[in-house]
Amino acid sequence: MPEHDFLDEVIEERTERNPDFPALVDAAQRRRELLAALAERRRRVEQSQTAVAAAMQSSQSSIARLETSATDARLSTLDRYAHVLGCRVEYRLVPEDQAAA
Repeated sequence: MPEHDFLDEVIEERTERNPDFPALVDAAQRRRELLAALAERRRRVEQSQTAVAAAMQSSQSSIARLETSATDARLSTLDRYAHVLGCRVEYRLVPEDQAAA
């Protein structure tokens, strides 16, 4: 098991101030994983950021920001991005007590 590091300390400190903080971190991680999957799919189908941006009527720099940051992207943006790659994003509700799987 990895040693306790700075990130662990930050999470503990923030959790003391806001007990919901771990859930916010979890949600951000899920968004990051989705964005990483979209970027990986784009590379796999050999589409450039510029081509995806053009199909979305957006800019290459906005696609780069989307892929490389933990941005809180709009659902409609994620849907359009996935559509350009021949995919769709599926949303579902999962009860909190079943979320950790």
